[in-house]
Amino acid sequence: MMGGVNDEPVPLTPDAVRLDGRVVVVTGAANGIGRATAVAAAAFGASVSVCDRDVDGLAVLVDELGRDRSVGPDRIHAEVLDVRDRDSVAAFVDATVARFGVVHGLVNNAGGTYRAEFVDSSAKGDRALVDENFTSVVDVTRAVVEAMGAGGSIVNVTSSEAFQAAPGFSVYAAMKAAVENLTRTLALELADRGIRVNSVAPDGIPTHGDAALAEAVQAESRFRPPPVPPIGRFADPSEAASVIVFLLGDLARFVTGTTVHVDGGLHAAGGWHRI
Repeated sequence: MMGGVNDEPVPLTPDAVRLDGRVVVVTGAANGIGRATAVAAAAFGASVSVCDRDVDGLAVLVDELGRDRSVGPDRIHAEVLDVRDRDSVAAFVDATVARFGVVHGLVNNAGGTYRAEFVDSSAKGDRALVDENFTSVVDVTRAVVEAMGAGGSIVNVTSSEAFQAAPGFSVYAAMKAAVENLTRTLALELADRGIRVNSVAPDGIPTHGDAALAEAVQAESRFRPPPVPPIGRFADPSEAASVIVFLLGDLARFVTGTTVHVDGGLHAAGGWHRI
């Protein structure tokens, strides 16, 4: 079981990596890192409550989880919703608590972007980016925190763009930076509840929709990101999910208010460059 703030350290055994008996909420779970995280959390023993606006993708995820005999339908809750809809988010969290009784982990993964120069973006487009990448994190977190007890863990999925210039993605990057700041602040504010708050900043992990964005950058931008991560390869979403599972579990009980860069060295190497 998850311990409280002042509990004795969990014995450092292989079992400490597991999430048995815990309930983990994952937003944006139909594809990419969210999907990989939901699958990994379930494989490590957690019950999962997942949401996404992608009806087909979410159905495929639920089917995949349901076919795993070690998981079973009693450990899965799924709803189609848009995290920008505050009422839908509140209803989703209420349904999760009604189903499982409590929430131990939250992974704020939902988000998205498009490429546009700052001067060409519209107010409507800006608002969509703010709502999807920042306001939704605030709303989901606020709804979930009240269902969390001591030992809870929140993991925010941001991006390497939160730490560097991002030409063509200015508002998106600014919102990811805002989530990074929110992560550190909430780590302090929620510490006396025994809730940890961290983030992961992925890069070099191609996910749903990245191919179209890459094509737009190649065709329209005066800037380029590093072509290949310094580690020499691109990664699979499961490599971000593995770090998220660590942050959700007991091995990370003294880790809060920090960011893990899951990027093959791209943060260390620097950002975009003019061509």
